[in-house]
Amino acid sequence: MGTLMLNRASIAVMLLLTFLGRIDTVLAQTKDPKAKLAAQRGIDWLVSEQHRSGYWEANQGQYRVAMTALAGNAMLCEGSTTTRGRLAKPISRAVDYLIDTAQPNGLIGYKHDYHYTYGHGFSMLFLSQVYGEEENAQRREKLKEVLTKAVQFCGEAQTPDGGWGYVSAKDGNNFDEGSTCVTQVQGLRACRNAGIPVPREVIDKAVEYIRKCMAPDGGIQYSLRNAGGSRPPITAAAIACLFNSGDYENETAKKLLNYCQKNIEGTNNQAQMFGHWHYTHYYYSQVQYRLGDDKWSKYFSTISKQIMAQQSANGSWKEGHVGPVYVTAINSTILLLDNGYLPIYQR
Repeated sequence: MGTLMLNRASIAVMLLLTFLGRIDTVLAQTKDPKAKLAAQRGIDWLVSEQHRSGYWEANQGQYRVAMTALAGNAMLCEGSTTTRGRLAKPISRAVDYLIDTAQPNGLIGYKHDYHYTYGHGFSMLFLSQVYGEEENAQRREKLKEVLTKAVQFCGEAQTPDGGWGYVSAKDGNNFDEGSTCVTQVQGLRACRNAGIPVPREVIDKAVEYIRKCMAPDGGIQYSLRNAGGSRPPITAAAIACLFNSGDYENETAKKLLNYCQKNIEGTNNQAQMFGHWHYTHYYYSQVQYRLGDDKWSKYFSTISKQIMAQQSANGSWKEGHVGPVYVTAINSTILLLDNGYLPIYQR
């Protein structure tokens, strides 16, 4: 009897390993080796562009906090941490820079910065991913302090309608719009997932704000005050945030996904996306990856070819008005997304 049970167990293990092996084979087939090389070249270019103080910047020296968080996040997707991997030093320097920008009121960044809420939201996302893997006890405690205050600032910066603007509600006369709202929501979800306390009502109000911005066609408009029709970039970002929250099957998510399938998939029309093609696919790639291997395989095959075709000889990408650090960080993240190293992007 014992031998029979052992044989059955062995067969079960063999079947499981065979099944997992088939999954690995399917996943391997979705990944063009050239895509990994393109991402590595992009990351290497980012490393070469990091300033001694640990930051990156956009054109005209703008958006240092946001660019640092996005570039650092791309490096985490490669698999390194602040203490392990070939990118440990640049990641560590980026973390230290962002920690140093943290203000007593919780803002990660500076009030005089243009559109500082973007940097704050992206920094919450990046630093929360670092926090979960941080092995240095002193830095881990500092990260916890910075992220806890950052969450508090985010709640205080929220407008009465539940959104966020380019600056806090107080500084911006309660103006809010969809893209900054999404950035804050994803940052808050990442903090919560990392164990940082986040008031449920702050996220609930934000999700409700996104729902209120939905147009009859299922897309998300610029803001409640200034609708201006549905916008694919903000819609893609909105559904990515709902997926982060575990909302896959509700009616809002279904309408958003249906809109995106009609207005994003199969198009390379940057004008249709208000000049934010890379922003759109930064978020839409997260959506496609969460939808499963079949969806991801088809999507990645198309998007990776488009991205690789635009890469410069030095490894960077230069399209758009924000600057090469921005586009290179986003494209590298998309190409490395299915490595599955970052909890916020995992299925």
